[in-house]
Amino acid sequence: QVQLVESGGGLVQAGGSLRLSCRASGITFSQYDMGWFRQAPGKEREFVAAIKYEGIRYYADSVKGRFTISRDNGVNSVYLQMNSLKPEDTAIYYCATIIITTRQGRSWGQGTQVSVVS
Repeated sequence: QVQLVESGGGLVQAGGSLRLSCRASGITFSQYDMGWFRQAPGKEREFVAAIKYEGIRYYADSVKGRFTISRDNGVNSVYLQMNSLKPEDTAIYYCATIIITTRQGRSWGQGTQVSVVS
């Protein structure tokens, strides 16, 4: 049974930065592709970024150049460094195992709130 636990969300001013973390258990983490998704109020959940087990990265156009996804297989964790945050980045951010070819999440964490204010 996979368990994903996100942390690092909070309230930040526009232009600021946050770093989200997700620790996994119940899987052989190094064999899984991982991703971050987000869901803003009144909107559907959307893909943000993904990283393959060997380190290849993918990003949504809306966050390219601002967000960086990384992973540390030694501690079963995936991270999302978010810089130059905008109010439209406000959402609940979810960590998930992912099918990268279709950008579909499979197993999900409970999410962490990111709020960006101007």
